[in-house]
Amino acid sequence: MLTFLLFAMLAYGAGSINFAILFFRLFKKGDPRDRYSGNPGVTNVYRQSGWAMAALILLLDMGRSAAIAWLALRFFTPPLVVWSGLALLTGNRYPCFHDFKGGKGVANYLGFSIIIVPMGVMVSCLAWVVTYRLLRHPFMASFFMVAVLSGATILKWADSPWAVSGAVVTALFIVINHRSNIAGLFTSAD
Repeated sequence: MLTFLLFAMLAYGAGSINFAILFFRLFKKGDPRDRYSGNPGVTNVYRQSGWAMAALILLLDMGRSAAIAWLALRFFTPPLVVWSGLALLTGNRYPCFHDFKGGKGVANYLGFSIIIVPMGVMVSCLAWVVTYRLLRHPFMASFFMVAVLSGATILKWADSPWAVSGAVVTALFIVINHRSNIAGLFTSAD
């Protein structure tokens, strides 16, 4: 168990490295959390710096997360793999290197899942595109993406209650991270 706790701390630390914040500083663009949604995620990076920077951030977030998933699969059983993903996402949301104000975890969950359920990742990307085209809200499309990713993980490890519960908690964590988006949707409907 000590090995897993150390790995969870490593995953949290890796998740705490926010590439959007670092690249904005590097290119003297300020802090991506200061404008639009206040989130240093891919959508907000796109709004502030365009597709190229958003794609770079997406690839870096996914690559780091895939590396953590790959390591977790080498050393741990399915339940601990899933829970190490939550540690990674917690670092992304509450990064110790960036005043505990980070992203919402969608790109990181996508990257983490690509190692575990690659077919689920492909279906989840399709779900994102279709939902976005229908609803025109990136965060709503992200919910469908996350539902597919969690569902694919649950199907893969359905015989492990701890892995299933980890996938459910991870999905709920991401939805809760979007509570301001949800509130804004209902506020704008009034």
